Amino acid sequence: MLLSRKWLSEFVDVDANDKEFAEAMTLSGSKVEVTEDLGAEISNVVVGRVLSMERHPDSDHMWVCQVDVAQDQPVQIVTGAWNVHVGDLVPVALHKSTLPGGKKIEKGKLRGVESNGMLCGLYELGLDERDFPYAAIIPAALLNDYKPLDPAKPSIPADVQPGHKIYGPVVAAGVKEVIPHQNGWTVTLDLGDGHIAPHDTALPNIHVGDMVAYNTDKALICTLADLHAQQAEFPHCIPDGIFILREDCKPGDDLKPVINADDHVVEFEITPNRPDCLSVIGLAREAAATFDKPLQLHEPVVKGGAEGVLTDLLDVETPDADLCPRYTARMVRNVKIAPSPKWMRERLRSMGVRPINNIVDITNYVMLEYGQPMHAFDYRYVKGGKIIVRRAADGEELTTLDGNVRKLTGNMLVIADETRAVGLAGVMGGENSEIVADTADVVFESACFDGTCIRKTALALGMRTEASAKFEKGLDPLNTLPAVNRACELVELLGAGEVVDGIIDVLNFVPQPRVLKLEPEKINGLLGTDVAKDEMVRILRKLDFTVEGDQVTVPSWRGDVEGMADLAEEVARFHGYNNIPVTLMRGQTTLGGFGAEELLERRCGAVCRAMGYDEIITYSFISPTQYDKILWPADYARRESFKILNPLGEDTSIMRTTTLPSMLEILTRNYNYRNQDVKLYEVGRVYLPGGEDGLADERKVLTLGAYGGDMDFYAMKGTIEAILKDLRVDEIRFQEPTGAPSDASYHPGRCATVWAGSSCIGIFGQIHPLAARNYGVDTEFYCAELSLDQLGQAQGPDPEYVPLPKFPAVERDIAVVCDKTVTVGALEDCIRKGAKGLLKDVALFDIYTGAGIPEGKKSVAFSLTLRADDRSLTSEEADADVKSILETLEKDLGAVLR
Repeated sequence: MLLSRKWLSEFVDVDANDKEFAEAMTLSGSKVEVTEDLGAEISNVVVGRVLSMERHPDSDHMWVCQVDVAQDQPVQIVTGAWNVHVGDLVPVALHKSTLPGGKKIEKGKLRGVESNGMLCGLYELGLDERDFPYAAIIPAALLNDYKPLDPAKPSIPADVQPGHKIYGPVVAAGVKEVIPHQNGWTVTLDLGDGHIAPHDTALPNIHVGDMVAYNTDKALICTLADLHAQQAEFPHCIPDGIFILREDCKPGDDLKPVINADDHVVEFEITPNRPDCLSVIGLAREAAATFDKPLQLHEPVVKGGAEGVLTDLLDVETPDADLCPRYTARMVRNVKIAPSPKWMRERLRSMGVRPINNIVDITNYVMLEYGQPMHAFDYRYVKGGKIIVRRAADGEELTTLDGNVRKLTGNMLVIADETRAVGLAGVMGGENSEIVADTADVVFESACFDGTCIRKTALALGMRTEASAKFEKGLDPLNTLPAVNRACELVELLGAGEVVDGIIDVLNFVPQPRVLKLEPEKINGLLGTDVAKDEMVRILRKLDFTVEGDQVTVPSWRGDVEGMADLAEEVARFHGYNNIPVTLMRGQTTLGGFGAEELLERRCGAVCRAMGYDEIITYSFISPTQYDKILWPADYARRESFKILNPLGEDTSIMRTTTLPSMLEILTRNYNYRNQDVKLYEVGRVYLPGGEDGLADERKVLTLGAYGGDMDFYAMKGTIEAILKDLRVDEIRFQEPTGAPSDASYHPGRCATVWAGSSCIGIFGQIHPLAARNYGVDTEFYCAELSLDQLGQAQGPDPEYVPLPKFPAVERDIAVVCDKTVTVGALEDCIRKGAKGLLKDVALFDIYTGAGIPEGKKSVAFSLTLRADDRSLTSEEADADVKSILETLEKDLGAVLR
């Protein structure tokens, strides 16, 4: 938020330099980012009056001017501008002066003639025609400056004389006399047959001795456009020149006050909870409280009296009252579109707003002054004289003021008439209601719209404006009436039109002031201060809070004050943060710790790192083509992913439903970088449809990926077993894949699913060679995808201390012959099943096929450890347990003792 200190001084008189002002405002809670002296780059530039002009002896377009700058002697300055006349007031950059952009001016010689400075144009002072509309230059076509494009075929003879015909009614005329007046110059022309009566013109580049083209029918001196001439034919007749001042100034005056370069602008960082400070009045309130100065506010006064009855001319309906708490409108007739006065243009420019015309400038002025965005409609385009504030129809189109066609949705609010939308509420007006040069009647809109609706509309259409930035923060509905009255007051002040009596004010809410209890003890307890109640009351009252007893009524514009803590903040910032004593922290502290899910992640990560795996973190958004690369079928339901509304690109356009592509991308990158042995893990999220309120069902997955070295199916299996062992998971088994579509990513003969009891924890194995080829690699990738939720559910209890066994164990080795299709895991499960309670451990130590073993069979040998906790085992007891185990093996799996 930019703030002009000259504008601020209208409401509060602050006697402080920029540094003091910035420090005080920042300490009171209004953070200042930057302060700027608008005239800091301008020095030694004054107002001068041209006393005389002579042609440069060695130039066909330069003038040697004597300029009065209130010094002992006039200053001689050479200029090439043709719009200067004797008696003109002009900006003069003297010797050793500086101009915007770091330009330095020093005396010198131009073609042998001394020049002790420079006469300045608008652009050299950092200005343009919008700042001073009267300074716009339309040059006359000077025949003595004519240069034919084709020297062999000139349109005007080189020896043209007064009275010679140019074409039709246009003849050559010599300038005999030039006398300046308030709005231009009176020139006397020689048409060859004698002098004619003085002729008024606003064309600024005419001097005695010039030859001009004169239209005898229209009694006008011709411009280049009148002659249908090109700029190249009249090289010095350009719309650029010296800034001729019409301000109340005199020779020798410092130029900065004349062009408003003496203003100081302060840039504030306004937090979203303080939309009231997005205005001059709002910051004036803060400044008045900060510097303990009286606030001088102005109550708008509107005379009115224009022809017509407002209720007969205009009707307002708000069918969607929930999105429009208040809509206020007034009407102005017989509008006269013109440039705004200098003081208004200066204030707008200081606040970073470009002046346009009086009506548009008034709406911008009120928005800056009151913080209330306004819009002006051309009444003739409001069909039926009715304004309807409604939701847009799905697919409805509106061409906004920037010329773009916007396609709207039913969640957006529009201002419409009986036939179509004429504006996008709170964002931008429609092109079909724009104020133009022939606008006669204007409707001023001052409304309050739902901030959330405006924010979503601006975001969806990508058109955040100054108005939407204010509305989205939540404005004060009670501010709409004084703002529209201020706009009408300015219309009358500027003579821009006649205000119709009456106001249309639609209230869709019941104003209820917020009343809070003043609790000094709690406030001091919260702040750690000892501020007296009287001081608290004084602070609140100078912020326009009403305090009666222990009841505090919050002003309507302070929507951020909702409770005791907010009152404490107001007390703290104006009591002074520097005055709050520094103390050590007091109070109870809680013992921090990790939750169950965090502990699970940390334990899994610790095991992975111990096994040589490095952690990676990947993006949660991927490309839809990744599902093709991992060979998922086209009709697989898990391809349905959440799409990102504003993706960085097609490669990051959806939220992933599997972490496998992300792991394969990183493995591929390492492979391409020629890393020979890589082991990686990640705890990442997947986003599946079916969550509450249409949101994603977010799940965490532990993903492993490796290649090279001694990595194979069994090495990956060992890593998974280590993780499960650390988590004390029981009833672990590995089975063939279930045939799910996601299994297509793995080699059909080198992958397995991981189970804990009846729950499937995940899948692991070698990536299918075709999938690896899709990633451009020719090596074996091994990956695992384990559900963190399932791991947490399968996790065993915390271990309990068990003393070392007092009694010796009995070791037995057995070797059984079984079908080759029987897995070692199935044999181990069967051994544990057949034991009668004495089996403490079982370990595989040999698998044999060959001589002595039938075809299609294999020999598998285990070492069994048997022990009783309360006694030494006898051979008979151990043999009975082993016998039971062998019987169970033969019965369940057909495995017999070798």
